[in-house]
Amino acid sequence: MDRLRKLWQPEQPYEPLCDDTADSNDHDHPSLVKPSKAAFSYINYTIFLLLGISMLWAWNMFLAAGPYFQMRFRGNAWIFENFQAAEISVSTATNLLSVLVLARLQANASYPKRIVSSLVINMVVFLLLSLFTKAFLDISARGYFGFLMIAIFSASLATGLCQNGVFAYVSGFGEPRYTQGIMTGQAVAGVLPCIAQIVSVLSVSSPDNRQLHDASSLDNKSPPSPAPPEVHPNSAFSYFLTATIISVITLLAFLYFVARTGRQSQVLQNVSNLEDTTDEAEMRKEVPLLVLLSKLRWLASAVFLTFAITMVFPVFTQRIVSVRSPSQQPAILQPASFIPLAFLFWNSGDLVGRLLTALPSLSLVHRPKLLLLLAASRIIFPGLYYLCNIRGRGAVVDSDFFYLVVVQLLFGLTNGYLGSTCMIGAGEWVATEEREAAGGFMGLCLVAGLTAGSLASFLVGG
Repeated sequence: MDRLRKLWQPEQPYEPLCDDTADSNDHDHPSLVKPSKAAFSYINYTIFLLLGISMLWAWNMFLAAGPYFQMRFRGNAWIFENFQAAEISVSTATNLLSVLVLARLQANASYPKRIVSSLVINMVVFLLLSLFTKAFLDISARGYFGFLMIAIFSASLATGLCQNGVFAYVSGFGEPRYTQGIMTGQAVAGVLPCIAQIVSVLSVSSPDNRQLHDASSLDNKSPPSPAPPEVHPNSAFSYFLTATIISVITLLAFLYFVARTGRQSQVLQNVSNLEDTTDEAEMRKEVPLLVLLSKLRWLASAVFLTFAITMVFPVFTQRIVSVRSPSQQPAILQPASFIPLAFLFWNSGDLVGRLLTALPSLSLVHRPKLLLLLAASRIIFPGLYYLCNIRGRGAVVDSDFFYLVVVQLLFGLTNGYLGSTCMIGAGEWVATEEREAAGGFMGLCLVAGLTAGSLASFLVGG
């Protein structure tokens, strides 16, 4: 009878669903009842926060480690100039392909297995990156570039598994605060690697110039101009090792989470005298992507455009230096630390933007068209970079404050707020049984935006 009643309910393809409807659907399918529906858990929130951190730690680590990679590639002018765009393109293209494939495999998906697999892959990649700061130091710039691309490919595959698994998994709980925790964790993953890189650079003295010159001339090519920053290998080792530890901690926390929620689910079933033992994966229906697109077209377009525009910032951030002359620069403003400092400002803004979504008074979840308009208006930020000190050639606006605060901080803040609002709001516009698929679909649109923006980054001048 319950299913017959549903057939007579009018369909509203793009209107938010009320909580009462969601609750009734959950009672119609007892085996889909989630333990988190009983009560919000700060333990669960913390673990989703950790998953968000781990999801984007690799991405932000590769960006913030730019000065170290510049040092390794100083023997090859083409790689030195283009490795950042290559990193972004390989990362986002791999991520997009993996998410596309995973989005098609909804019916029998085991999201916890996808999450665990991603964490294990990241652990292996980070360990190898740590090893290559101590061993194989005589490898050529081309050889290390090939190794780095393989590492980025593997880490991006892991990110795709994690994005698809986490967003789909959390959507099934029907608790927006858990999704907000994931988005906040992603922003924290941008802030902490930058801090770790700055601390490691400032705390470890640089090797002498002769050793750097010998290691960088292996390809028998003149190093590009300007000269890359000098970074001690020990700082990179501690940096990559920290990433490995983060993955281990997240893996242990998630395994505890799966065991904990599994026990709670069994208790709820016993208390409610539920006799339907149908497996959740068997009951999950595959939702066509076109159906999801019709319901989420404004939010999906907004999240795509937001991250497509965002992808110019890594390339510019690697090229912009302090407006102060080298002789007047304190340690924090020297390129080896100024570049991660600029990433820190951007990611701090991103973190603040994501935290703002927790304030109901600032929520735009129910105004998707406005979100799309605001996302399009961010096109102004790429133009602002050309007012800054690109490659030390001088700035139109002669101010580090303008670059770090007005450009980087605000660019990051708008990314965090708009991106998080779109992801959090997706569950409000679909039926309860479509939430998991909607989470995966929005993750797909996010990655598609990153890919489009990364390919366009090759065209960035400067």
